[in-house]
Amino acid sequence: MASTAVGTGSVAVKWTLRALVVGYLVMLVVWPTAYVVKHTFADGFTGLQEALSDPDVVHALTLTVQVAVASVIITTVFGVGMSILLVRYNFIGKRALSALIDLPLAVSPVVVGLALVLVYNGRFGWFGPWLEDNGIQVVFARPGMVMATCFVILPLVIREVVPVLEELGDDQEQAARSLGANAWQTFWRVTLPGIKWAVVYGVVLSLARALGEFGAIKVVAGNVGGETQVATVLVQQKYQNFEQQTAYSVAFLLVFAAVLCLVVVALLRPKEGQER
Repeated sequence: MASTAVGTGSVAVKWTLRALVVGYLVMLVVWPTAYVVKHTFADGFTGLQEALSDPDVVHALTLTVQVAVASVIITTVFGVGMSILLVRYNFIGKRALSALIDLPLAVSPVVVGLALVLVYNGRFGWFGPWLEDNGIQVVFARPGMVMATCFVILPLVIREVVPVLEELGDDQEQAARSLGANAWQTFWRVTLPGIKWAVVYGVVLSLARALGEFGAIKVVAGNVGGETQVATVLVQQKYQNFEQQTAYSVAFLLVFAAVLCLVVVALLRPKEGQER
């Protein structure tokens, strides 16, 4: 009787926890997303057509994609390099560097944007006046937007690649070097194939995060319509100006792009038994 009671209680607890988790996800993710989708297509595809016929919307979407792609490429290159540095080498300050990598997860993006303005502003920044004298504008231009986005997405690739590198070990890399392979050949033929799916997931997460960045870019970009206004800031502006249909449409496009990235990776990733 006691064992039956324990088994019944365990099943009840399991289903209760499942219900709580599903309810949490519905309230936090499904319901708001469904609300955006519902209002986007309230009049069919009219809202999307009107939004995409607006030059400011088209420019904002184009600029968002350009900044996101550039940021992801930069973060991927340096993220893989930093991951190898943290896992394969020992040096003074290694723990401090690892802690600094997680700093973007703890600092508000608005603070990051303000810091970039203070450092790179052309009038009173530390480096801004010298850069602008040499024809390089960082703040209120694309370089600053890319820098802000790179800071925000910095940990995503690294935290995906580091555990995989640690699990793989360096036996195969040492074997390749013993057979005469140089550092580049070892990385390209041994290390990269082993971490490719970690890199892919890091890239996808970084892209989704970059497309949805708001706080840091809003401070750095200057929010000039048709010039430095990205899609997330455009959504806020349109909504506050009572152009809700356009705001919903642009928000839906951003959500659709992020979900599409995750779906594509899930479909392309081989099953566990086929990874090697």
